[in-house]
Amino acid sequence: MRRTLIPFALLFACHAHAANQPRAPGIETPGYVWNKADPETTKALLHKGDAARGKEAYRVCRGCHKQDGSGLVNGDYPQLAGQLSSVLIKQMADMRAGRRDNSKMHPFVGMDLVLTDDLADIAAFLNGLPPPPQIGKGDGKRLERGKELYKKDCAFCHGKNGEGNAKWFYPKVSQQHYRYLLRQIQEIREQGRRNSNPDMIEAAKDYSDRDLEAVSDYMSRLPEAQE
Repeated sequence: MRRTLIPFALLFACHAHAANQPRAPGIETPGYVWNKADPETTKALLHKGDAARGKEAYRVCRGCHKQDGSGLVNGDYPQLAGQLSSVLIKQMADMRAGRRDNSKMHPFVGMDLVLTDDLADIAAFLNGLPPPPQIGKGDGKRLERGKELYKKDCAFCHGKNGEGNAKWFYPKVSQQHYRYLLRQIQEIREQGRRNSNPDMIEAAKDYSDRDLEAVSDYMSRLPEAQE
């Protein structure tokens, strides 16, 4: 690794507003294929991630995502512990390439801090962490509606228990903070997240706000999938 020391201020810069990054081609661009790995993603996926090295490389992430990967219960930052390695690699690579807009993340995924192999190492470290004991949840008032929507529109890709699918980059959605899930689905419905799966856009386009709240609350309460 080229990194030797991460400036103290950078660890906590997630609490400041980073400069807006220029928009790059994304889902609206003809020829963009959501789950097609680009060269960097492919290289990182082929690299056998080392969790010990990943723990060290993860230092740059702890200021926001916390040492245990738990993020924030209020959903400002997702909980990453136990997330599928391929999903983590894809999302980090998409942010680096400008396919996913996240101004707070851009300073932390630059090549001067995180190398391609580091993506696999960080992903291996996070994948091996247990989920945190406290997950942000909704009010629990419309869980039956959430279950109905999840079974109809989400379970085929994300799994019966929200375990995701590593091969196709479908994220694990169980044990994730409610407000983070809600914000992401809202952005997908409004086509504001440019690396969205087109199938997700189609599935969510007719959801009401209450439907989004219901399915997000249901997903946040899915139990940790058993091996």
